[in-house]
Amino acid sequence: MTTTVAVFTRDLRVRDNPMLAAAARGADQVVPLFVRDGKVAAFSARRTRFLDESLSDVDASLRHLGGRLVLREGDPVEEVCRVAGEVGADRVHIAGDVSAYARTREERLRSGLTCEFVVHDDVHTVVPPGLLTPSGKDHFAVFSAYHRQWDAHGWRQAVPTPRRIEVPKVKGRKAPSVRGEGGESAARRRMTSWLRTNAESYTDNHDMVAVDGTSRLSPYLHLGCLSALELARRGDKAPDFVRQLAWRDFHHQVLNARPDAAHEDYRPRGDRWRDDDHAFDAWRAGETGIPIVDAGMRQLLAEGWMHNRARLVVASFLTKTLYLDWRAGAAHFYAHLIDGDIANNSLNWQWVAGTGTDTRPNRVLNPMRQAERFDPRDDYVRRYVPELSGVDDARRPWTLSTKARNGYPLPIVDLAEGRARFLAARG
Repeated sequence: MTTTVAVFTRDLRVRDNPMLAAAARGADQVVPLFVRDGKVAAFSARRTRFLDESLSDVDASLRHLGGRLVLREGDPVEEVCRVAGEVGADRVHIAGDVSAYARTREERLRSGLTCEFVVHDDVHTVVPPGLLTPSGKDHFAVFSAYHRQWDAHGWRQAVPTPRRIEVPKVKGRKAPSVRGEGGESAARRRMTSWLRTNAESYTDNHDMVAVDGTSRLSPYLHLGCLSALELARRGDKAPDFVRQLAWRDFHHQVLNARPDAAHEDYRPRGDRWRDDDHAFDAWRAGETGIPIVDAGMRQLLAEGWMHNRARLVVASFLTKTLYLDWRAGAAHFYAHLIDGDIANNSLNWQWVAGTGTDTRPNRVLNPMRQAERFDPRDDYVRRYVPELSGVDDARRPWTLSTKARNGYPLPIVDLAEGRARFLAARG
């Protein structure tokens, strides 16, 4: 009798999951396993609940196939090795990933397991991270060149869902019994609805911060509740949206080649970032006195999500107007964003900070001009900054009387002075 272990990490789905499909192929019994690592830094309650909902949903899907999700807690490597020993596993399957944490986990599993160990690099992205490389280099550092090859590359076919999974007797906690917005079922409903009703207007609406013009599928992609490949194949009516999936793959291939880029400057600029706890606290709380910046930061705290254009604005404000370290901003995002992903979060922050792959590293996004262009009626600001909901010019509250500002703070920095300070520091 052949027994395999299918180790779920951030691929919490049964459809188009090459790891699960390979584990089930030709095996008499499969242990679908997820290990909670207690040493991983604590996240927001909303982010933790989304994970619980996703685990609950994949457990329900596995039960429809005759199986269940086996949940363990502790050191992931020790628990995987322990389960493999308990069931006499012939093979252990896992999705490859690009973070230093995932790399270390893979190396330890390769050393600790006594059975065959199979890593699948085609689970998280449309194109595997190390597959496309320029001549003489290990990764693309410019998106446009990467995108040309990505777009021309033949994508793999979707893999079929296992028809049945039989789980041997093995101890493990029950998966969380919660329902909500997380999980594969919710992801597929959102994908189907968005592709049917909003995909064609993505190009016109995706930058307008007050409009629900984006897919909001990023949390599902982060936890693998949805196949990036399937989404790319089905998104033919929204080529600009599919381009964003290419950006996602681009960041994964950069981090695959440079794992240190999660925490170290990809392209050092000699920055000597300022220490200003007051300014950083004001930024985190959405109390900077710059309405579109504060709206974005308050949306993050309220929803665990932020519009992508707002992410660019608040990140530019932190790193280039306040001249504070991008790592502090990335850590705050990572703790609160439901879609917080090491590759995308860190490398997008580096792109904005000018230490990453941006070909114009010293560009500064003026938040007032961004607001004029992408929130022309101040709807986004009024939604998330209620102090300004009743004023005519919510974009410039410092021109109002103290009473009219309704307790909203004055700007903590002059935008022109902040820009000049950054450019002088960069030289």
